Amino acid sequence: MRAVELNGFGGPEVMEWTETVDPEPGAGEVLVEVVAAGVNRADVMQRRGFYPPPADASSVPGLECSGTIVELGAGVSDWQVGDRVCALLAGGGYAELAAVPSTQLLPVPEEMDLAAAAGLPEVAATVWSNLVMTAGMRSGQLVLIHGGGGGIGTHAIQVARRRGARVAVTAGSDEKLAKCAGLGAEILVNYRTQDFVSVLADAGGADIILDNMGAAYLERNAEALAPHGQLVVIGLQGGATGSLNIGALLRKWGSVHATNLRARPRAGTGSKAEIIAAVRTQLWPDVAAGEIFPVISAELPVTEAGRAHELLDAHDTFGKVVLRVRE
Repeated sequence: MRAVELNGFGGPEVMEWTETVDPEPGAGEVLVEVVAAGVNRADVMQRRGFYPPPADASSVPGLECSGTIVELGAGVSDWQVGDRVCALLAGGGYAELAAVPSTQLLPVPEEMDLAAAAGLPEVAATVWSNLVMTAGMRSGQLVLIHGGGGGIGTHAIQVARRRGARVAVTAGSDEKLAKCAGLGAEILVNYRTQDFVSVLADAGGADIILDNMGAAYLERNAEALAPHGQLVVIGLQGGATGSLNIGALLRKWGSVHATNLRARPRAGTGSKAEIIAAVRTQLWPDVAAGEIFPVISAELPVTEAGRAHELLDAHDTFGKVVLRVRE
């Protein structure tokens, strides 16, 4: 098969579409003929040499893909060859074939474009595991989503609104904020011209903050929490090391969670299998009904993976970028 391999670490130019060894499905896995792969910031970090894949994962970038099952590994009985699926991966999405644990598959609704579905698994698993499984999001709460115009942000807005929460977002342009409002966000903060702490204070504070910035926003996020509020850190775009006034948390009975999806085990408590099972039973009916949908900013051929990474680096996208592998 062909796949995107990294010829060293660095800029987008280190990615090369080349021949490589076909993966083989092990016990409990399936082989997917990939139609498209979602592009995530974790892929960018891997390309730069800052986010290596787990030891048992493919070195090919790509944390999610969509396509058709072409082979079943031993012990797989709940999927069939020919099923349209999208998959959460630990790596290997930018390729013509991907071996995937069957517990990390989701069915693609018949009405959904298969390529667009490649933009769902990683964001769905991230948002559901953090907002619902970790923070216990419920109706009436105010949720602040940093990076509302990103892939995770656009999905999180939809999930929070569908579950009856109020949504505040930060984004870097009024154009992105207007699009966030179209998805259901109520409180819109342009982080270039406004202080989100002040805006959230006027709203009574956030019950949950979903944060992709890490260190840069740590103390300000604590200030923006409502009493009993929860800060959930899922990214380090603003750095990995910061300071936090614990007193600010004590006064609000607040808590801080930090989670990672890629390094979770395949099975067991807190695993990818557990998260995907919850997504399938509790979120996927809304996806199948079209109430929650992938927001796709751009679709590029996989041979232009470098250009796709440049789009993410430029922060000009709204929603997900996907790479088309085959028609």
